[in-house]
Amino acid sequence: MKIIDSDYLIIGSGLAGLVSALKLADKGKVLIVTKLTMRDSNTANAQGGIACVITPEDSFDKHIEDTLDAGAGLCDESVVEKIITSGPERIKDLEDYGIRFAQREDPFKGEYDLGKEGGHSKRRVLHSGDITGMEMQDELISNVLNNPNIKVLENSMAIDLITTGWLGEAGENRCVGAYILDRMSGKIFAARSPNVVIASGGCGKVYLYTSNPDVATGDGIAIAWRAGVPIRNMEFVQFHPTCLYHPDAKSFLISEAVRGEGGLLVDGNGERFMERYDERKELSPRDIVARAIDREMKITGAQSVFLDMTHKPNGFVLKRFPNIYANCMKFGIDMEKDLIPVVPAAHYCCGGIKADVDGTTELPGLYACGEVASTGLHGANRLASNSLLEAVVCAHFMTEKIKSEPMAKDYKQLFIPDWEYGDAVTSDEKIVIEHNWNEVRTSMWDYVGIVRSNNRLERASRRVRNLEHEIREYYLDYLVTADTLELRNIVAVASIIIRSAMMRKESRGLHYTLDYPDKYDILCDTIICDKEF
Repeated sequence: MKIIDSDYLIIGSGLAGLVSALKLADKGKVLIVTKLTMRDSNTANAQGGIACVITPEDSFDKHIEDTLDAGAGLCDESVVEKIITSGPERIKDLEDYGIRFAQREDPFKGEYDLGKEGGHSKRRVLHSGDITGMEMQDELISNVLNNPNIKVLENSMAIDLITTGWLGEAGENRCVGAYILDRMSGKIFAARSPNVVIASGGCGKVYLYTSNPDVATGDGIAIAWRAGVPIRNMEFVQFHPTCLYHPDAKSFLISEAVRGEGGLLVDGNGERFMERYDERKELSPRDIVARAIDREMKITGAQSVFLDMTHKPNGFVLKRFPNIYANCMKFGIDMEKDLIPVVPAAHYCCGGIKADVDGTTELPGLYACGEVASTGLHGANRLASNSLLEAVVCAHFMTEKIKSEPMAKDYKQLFIPDWEYGDAVTSDEKIVIEHNWNEVRTSMWDYVGIVRSNNRLERASRRVRNLEHEIREYYLDYLVTADTLELRNIVAVASIIIRSAMMRKESRGLHYTLDYPDKYDILCDTIICDKEF
């Protein structure tokens, strides 16, 4: 079996992974493994932008207050303060990598064109049109590909972490690498490293309807959990209120920035309804807007609600949101003349691998950064556009932490055993994977969605528990493929979400249950840390 050594192994190629690689490359050899191409990530789909205090009219205190309010009391205030006050310096880092954010036109040339999104009291969202994430990722990829200390392996999917405890080594248990599947050849190799960073993104594909790309199957959370690393607050799954509703549109998001620029939510009769749910109306935090839309759809029996931009001046939408405008036009929807049908969809995981701001986890040698990590910034609900901020700020603190630690000199001496194939054979029943995949995602959508109850969670638990057993047997009987790994991971993450939701007997932020509509007086986290298959 092939073994690839590196000083730093990074799993994932979104913003957190790419920035981490660039910051570590001056200290040693970096290996990035990413399961499709470098451009397949949630970062590439981030339309709105990155929240940061820039103008004198804004302040760190206001941004902190908005974040804490959105997080429904469960944010770690020290973490919130550290990340938000570090924002301006990290924006400079991004600009040093060549990333350019939109500026205002004359006579304000030289000032950032800041957007405003739900939950923000001030304009503070830097953007690059309405494809901010894609622009950021492309520029960072260019930097990575030009760095001789960084090696990238695309179409390479992490299977499981390798730890000294699993290897039978004496002393402290620590992470020393991962088994990796080469998707093109089907062969399995080991990536050996004393510093492993999981930056693999979120888990939107655990749900039937999501704004996330196909790669978002919760892989990093699942492999960390199987290694015994604590997973925190996974019940807090953010549903984006406005995903385009069209039979031919796959997971296309209508950015929150559209509402920030005056977009109105209306029902099928063209009547606004958000004022019945919150005084901030369309600019309420996402959990409130998503629940309001969900309720309106259930009350009326409608398949969607609508986003209205027809009152804006002619040409405004095309100029401010050219990518969204063009995509809507593909489906026969002219944003300047037509109402845009929208529905909520699973969007962002506010829980994840329990990690500090500097990425450290409870397993030495393992770090987590970006959406896959639960740092305490988001609490029970993420404030819009704080995710890219968290990724770049935490990548900085994490890499500073890693570089401050003495480099392990003996890790290359560790014996990594060959992958054991046992009696596994090639599967001739791939339809089973598709059926199980659909059943997990449908159960999660039907029973563990925007509004929950004890009965719904119990139904989901029974179904997913049965699927776990089936998928475990399938995984052991057949040769490993990317499809089986993704199925194994989504059922693991689904189980963690359900169990976390059943533990939280209150309604807070993104977790709303009919049986416990009020909040606890005492704040607490949910932690899942048992090892399973």
